[in-house]
Amino acid sequence: MQGLLQLLFPRRCPVCDEMVKPFGEKICTGCMKSLQLLTPPWCLQCGKKLYGEESLCFDCKRKKHLYVRGRALYEYQSVAPSIYRLKNGGRQEYADYFGEEIARYLGDFIREVRPDGLIPIPLHRKRQLKRGYNQAQLLANAVGRCMGIPVFDDLLVRVKNTVPLKKQNPVERQNNLKKAFIIGQNDVKLNTIIIIDDIYTTGSTVNEATDVLKRHGVKNVYVITLACGAGV
Repeated sequence: MQGLLQLLFPRRCPVCDEMVKPFGEKICTGCMKSLQLLTPPWCLQCGKKLYGEESLCFDCKRKKHLYVRGRALYEYQSVAPSIYRLKNGGRQEYADYFGEEIARYLGDFIREVRPDGLIPIPLHRKRQLKRGYNQAQLLANAVGRCMGIPVFDDLLVRVKNTVPLKKQNPVERQNNLKKAFIIGQNDVKLNTIIIIDDIYTTGSTVNEATDVLKRHGVKNVYVITLACGAGV
């Protein structure tokens, strides 16, 4: 059945966006090297790539984060076109490959955390209806399947339709995200969770989400994203 579906609806490579070669794979063999894994040294708080001898990036040295620790899979520039198509081009199939790679390369970190569940950063209802899906939820589902971890995609609800954050400075981002999330369940019985999102920049989004989760009983919050930029 899976083979027939691929014949009828062939996968596209998350790098070149052409039909995957060889058939049956999730990425073209020749495209793998284009994706740059985020390797040490990285910020011990948020996971951003570091190029000096500091243990924390500039952002984490000047601002305390509410989550325990974050990690990312790729350097942002190498995967930026793929993330754009995943989010805005309907390429939902990319999430299977990227979720498997998160489980493969960040699996030790995830197992060490021993999360009770994964929580994707939610989209506002209007934005999700327009897009048709939430890319963070697709990634969380793929990681959860690979690692046998439940995904709680209705625990965190986005009630504020925030404007796009990419053109805002850190202060504007923080103000934009105030009261953006609420808890969607009355009784939260999770001790340790991992937030899943596609991109980490300043941490404003995950900090706001973490604040809401911790105020409702979650004790330990970690963060995993598909990509993040470099620290200083």
